[in-house]
Parts: sequence; C-alpha cells; structure tokens
Amino acid sequence: MRSVPLRGSVTIGAVAVGAAVCVLPVLSADGTPWGALALLAALYAGCEQLTRCRVVGERAPRGMAAFFPVLLAGAFLLPPAAAALVAVPGAVLARVERRPAAPRRIWRAAQLALASWAAAGVHLALGGRQALAAGTPPAPDFPGALVPAGAAALVFALVLAALDGAILATAERLPVRAAWRGLFLRTLAPVVVHGLAGLMMAVLWRSPYGPLAALLVLLPMYISCWVFAQYHRERAAHQATIRALVQAVDIKDEYTRGHSERVGKASVLIARELGMEDARVEVLRFAGILHDVGKLGVPTRLLRKDGPLTDEERRIIELHPEYGHEMVRGIGFLGEARSAILHHHERLDGSGYPYGLVGRQIPEFARVVAVADAFDAMTSTRSYRRARPVAEAVAELKRCAGRQFDPQMVRALARAIERGGWHPAVTSDAPAVASDGPALPAPRKNVPPESRRRTPVTGERPR
Repeated sequence: MRSVPLRGSVTIGAVAVGAAVCVLPVLSADGTPWGALALLAALYAGCEQLTRCRVVGERAPRGMAAFFPVLLAGAFLLPPAAAALVAVPGAVLARVERRPAAPRRIWRAAQLALASWAAAGVHLALGGRQALAAGTPPAPDFPGALVPAGAAALVFALVLAALDGAILATAERLPVRAAWRGLFLRTLAPVVVHGLAGLMMAVLWRSPYGPLAALLVLLPMYISCWVFAQYHRERAAHQATIRALVQAVDIKDEYTRGHSERVGKASVLIARELGMEDARVEVLRFAGILHDVGKLGVPTRLLRKDGPLTDEERRIIELHPEYGHEMVRGIGFLGEARSAILHHHERLDGSGYPYGLVGRQIPEFARVVAVADAFDAMTSTRSYRRARPVAEAVAELKRCAGRQFDPQMVRALARAIERGGWHPAVTSDAPAVASDGPALPAPRKNVPPESRRRTPVTGERPR
C-alpha cells in the first residue's frame, strides 16, 4: 500500500475490518446453505474472470466483472453473513487495471461484502424471504416480493455510493462534496435493473426448477450488457475520431479555433427545432463539427495569409469541401454528414460552390450547417475583429434567407435562440470582447468583389 495515501489506507483497512465482522458469523452459524453459497460465489468469480479469458476477454464488457444480479440474488436467498461472502473470492481474484493491485482488490471485496450484507439484512427485515416462498405449495408473493427486493437494491446502491465517495475523498484526495456528487444516482439505475434480474434468479431458485433455471436468467442479462458495452465502445471510438480531426483543423487554422464545436451546437439547435429524430441529430452534430475538415488539405500559408488572396489561391481554398468529403468518405457512421461537408457552401440561388446547386438540390444537412456556420462566424470574437450582437446576426441571416440560406433553417435557429439564448466564445488566444459592443461589418469570404456583394455572411477570415 506504499502508493496509497495514509488516509486511503486507513479507509481501506476500516472497511475491510467491517466486512470481516459481517462475514465471520457464517463460520459459526448453524444451517448455513453452503451449497448455494459456493455456487453463487463460483458464479460471481466466473463473471470476474471472464474479462481475462483469452477467447472472449477483449470483447467481454468490463461491466460483466461487476455482475450485481448474482450478488443481489445472494442477498435475496442467503442470510446476511453468507450473502456478504459471495463477492469475496471473485473480488480478490479480479482483474485490476491500475496499480497497486492488492489494495484495490481488498477494497473491492470489502465494499461488495458490506453492500451485500446490508442488502440482505434489509431484505430479511422486510420479510423478503417469506415473500419469496409464501403459501402452500411455496410460491412467490407478487407484488409483495417487490417491496423488500426494491429496498434491498436501494440500500445496496447507497452503500456502494457511500463507500466509493469515501475512497475518492481519502485515497484520491478529491473534495468531499465533489467525491459524492452524483454517485448515488449513477449507481442506482444499473443496480435497480440488476436487482430485478437478481429477484428473477431468486424466484426460479426457489421454484421446482431449481438453481439451473435461475442461472439461465444471466444469459439475456449478459447479452444485453455486452450489447450496451459494445455500443458505448463504438460511440467512444466515433467521438475520438471526430475529436482528432477537429483538433487537427484547429491547429492548422488558428483563427477559427473552437468554431467547429459551436457550429455543431448551433446545428443541433436547428435540428431539435425541426423535430429531427435523435439519431439524425447526432449525425448532424458530426456534420457541423467536421464541416471544415477539408482545410487539412489546404496549404497553411493560405489559411493564415494576411493579405488579399489571388484568384488562384481563392480557387484552392474553395476546394476544401471536396477535400473534406474525400477525407470522410470511408467513415460509415457519418452517413448524411458527408453530404453536408461537401455542400455546406452551396447557396439557394445557385451562386455557391463546389457545384452551384439550387434550392432543394442542396441536401438538408448542408442547409442546416450553412446557417449554423454563418451564425457562429458573426457572433464569435476573434483576434482580428469583434463579434456582432446575436440579434444583429439573426437579422442578417433573415435578410439573406431565400437567396443564400434556407428560410426554414433560419427561422428554426431564431426560435431556438429566442428561447434559450446563445453564448458566443473566443476562437483564438486573444482576449474576449463583449459581443454586445458596437456592431462591426461581418467578415467576408475569400471570393471576388462581385461574390462579396451577394454574400455578406461567411465563416472565414477577411482579406
């Protein structure tokens, strides 16, 4: 325990002693159901070891190592001291991701033992054992059995959260309020679900079908746990991909740092106002965040050039939507976002680029991102000019609606901002300037004078 702070070591020791006191009575008690105890302990230990299996170890969800249905089934079926012992062998032999391993194993075993002991005690005190085998022949009393089971699951979650907060405050040296903030609510939801599965196990265990039928409850629970873990793993990979691309763009084009995230936020506001499904809203957020990813293919000297652009340089910069589309073409989860990246500089009157699409020829996502892009460009303070007030930016969008922007998207953004407001942010290292200061002209694109007259709203640095 050399790397564990003294206060953390004291906490671990105190909880371990408390767990030992709770477990000791099982050694002297008469009538301990050793067969059920051994089976449940072996089952929980197997769940703990599943992530170390060479065949499925990497694919098994880490949550399977804390498979609470087994522990809660033990709390419903066994005396408190025996229920506390169910978790100990598996927790002691569990896989540990961070060092030091020994204190972490001792802590986990003691924590689960105390939580199981408390849950079993509450379940027993509320008549849960009788509710599981009421009447002749024995049959579970529903919905009467749900009350003690629910109370036991609640106490189980409460003890886990309390002990987690204690170790965070002592071993990790977090402030006490920060250590406990939100822990109980985050713990409660999975414990309640696992508690229902544990209750099903206990009911089947007491039924004529016996323990074998009870074990079958774990199969659908494991599959759902695996699917949920795979979903979150895939989502995390998506987020990491998006984050890496955005960071690369921000590094290359320092004048618009943070612009991508805000365009994603504004795009979501529009999508919510339009009543899009959640799945499409998420993809549209990706579209907003990645709309300028093609700048990675534009020479940095052009993005950071201080003077006016030549026609040739302008044409090169206007290739960035096509570059971006090529970069993300193989990323399947982006879906409709790819068309938004390609077409977010198109205009309803056909004067946009790269293909000069007109009206509804422009994909819906591209029309949303175009409005979000222009809005953030006007309301963000940058090193070379102050932001426009939000109201003025919205008025400018409305003025250009029908020619440059889709009026429906402009109205949706205006309604969303009217309800919830908008908080522009600095996108460079320059000090922030209040966005309600004197209105300055909106920046113009790197386009010829005639295009500038048609298109007063843009997201790029003025020349």
